[in-house]
Amino acid sequence: MQKKLAAEFFGTFWLAFCGCGSAVLAAGFPELGIGFYGVALAFGLTVVTMAYAVGHISGGHFNCAVSVGMVVGGRMPASDLAGYIIAQVVGAIVAAAVLYVIASGKAGFTPGVFASNGYGDLSPGKYSLLACLVMEVVMTGFFIFIILATTSPKAPAGFAPLAIGLTLTLIHLVSIPVTNTSVNPARSTGVALFAQTGALGQLWLFWVAPILGAILGAMVWKSLFEDREQPLGAVPAE
Repeated sequence: MQKKLAAEFFGTFWLAFCGCGSAVLAAGFPELGIGFYGVALAFGLTVVTMAYAVGHISGGHFNCAVSVGMVVGGRMPASDLAGYIIAQVVGAIVAAAVLYVIASGKAGFTPGVFASNGYGDLSPGKYSLLACLVMEVVMTGFFIFIILATTSPKAPAGFAPLAIGLTLTLIHLVSIPVTNTSVNPARSTGVALFAQTGALGQLWLFWVAPILGAILGAMVWKSLFEDREQPLGAVPAE
């Protein structure tokens, strides 16, 4: 179990550090900034790289909502859930702290939104709470659905990390203007602690909506497409 938790810690650290780091350090850099598309791709690449690196150890969740979805989908025992969530949240917080240290080394740095998520005034496009709630539920639901589908025994072997990473990239391309894209409570928690906004006060939404979406996505997959030969509790590499 220790190896699984370590894998989730390092995987979530990488996701939060590189994904959020692309937004904080590189997105708006004069002339050379990677912009909106680069941030979306960076988040997708974090999942692809770490899923191949440690997915065979822990299942490569790196996301509390994904772990909830795996439990609901019968891919992980519920007894492992608390440990996974703790490892993921700690990994994201440590990543955000390291990112803050690096970012604050630039003269005139102010944290600002610090890649945090939000609704209303804290939404990049000023979308309402309801719009942000629906976006996060729908996007997380489909994310979990695709994860369960691509990691099923009958899916093409070895391609799941690519499909999952591309899905996360697509999710960011659509939802960055609305919520700055969470679909991951750990990622949202880490940067919210350092943001110079009211992100902490809105953090509840980015726990509730992704987890609700994960449950719905897993239930749809389980009821319609589950492979009945998949052993309960199996955690395939993602």
